[in-house]
Amino acid sequence: MSAITPPSFKWSFLGPKYWLTWVGVVVLYAITWLPLPLIRRIGAGTGRVVGLIVPKRVKVAKRNIALTYPELDPQSVEALARENLRRAGMALFETAMGWWWPGWRIRRCFELEGYEHVEAAIAQGKGVFGLALHNMNLEFACRGLGYTHPAIAFYRKHNNPLVDYLQYHGRARSNKYMIHKRNAKALISALDNQELCLYLPDQDYGKSQSVFVPFGGVKETATSTATLMFARRADCIPMIFTSQYTSKGYKVKIYPPMPELAEMETHAALTHLNQQVATVVAEQPESYLWMHKRFKTRPNDTDASLYD
Repeated sequence: MSAITPPSFKWSFLGPKYWLTWVGVVVLYAITWLPLPLIRRIGAGTGRVVGLIVPKRVKVAKRNIALTYPELDPQSVEALARENLRRAGMALFETAMGWWWPGWRIRRCFELEGYEHVEAAIAQGKGVFGLALHNMNLEFACRGLGYTHPAIAFYRKHNNPLVDYLQYHGRARSNKYMIHKRNAKALISALDNQELCLYLPDQDYGKSQSVFVPFGGVKETATSTATLMFARRADCIPMIFTSQYTSKGYKVKIYPPMPELAEMETHAALTHLNQQVATVVAEQPESYLWMHKRFKTRPNDTDASLYD
């Protein structure tokens, strides 16, 4: 096991350098004790403020939606982007809820669907390679998942040491441990030891680590080959995990296993994976992280940007 050493509390965190951070923490913590419907209303309002502060990100979201769903008319794109912005505002509070809510409150508004796929993989002596999608409420969902099956995931250190301390210990409340984002060997070892490991396959990691296959309406989307490296080298079964909103709160949905990924040719495998990801995203597209430049990397340096 090559887990990250948990960050320790430092007395310097009480100094003036971190006072503004503490103000934000106290405000967030106080809001999370409100009833969930009220938090959601505050989150929606926060989303409108986010739209005013970072209009470029809103523009990126609209462009991503239009590229992914070319069949949508401009009015539908605008409507989906507005709802996505509401979910983006709520994501701030969902992160705080995932870190600080007591276990009883998490369980009360959380459900898990498809866990039988995990149980079947473990019964076969395999690790579970959970391909987690970039939905807005992922932080909260990981906390809820951990109460049924503690997981292991890659971790990126936060630039603010106080936030890093809060982030690590918040995520660790119901899960096992975290691995540095570049420690591929440790993730493979955990999978070989029949652990449930979460990995994010749906980002643009640049040309050197990707091949170009379709995603939605974009025929050439940079798609990470690392997903297949883990699926092929570790004794595991890949399956998609996603987090969704429900009327009572949140749900983690686990989809049927995809053992075929490890056996398929690279382009065919990643095309198949992207098709499955797109299908899952379409179930609740307003929850997806559209503000990330998913289609930034182009096959050739001379290709025009899709965001100009």
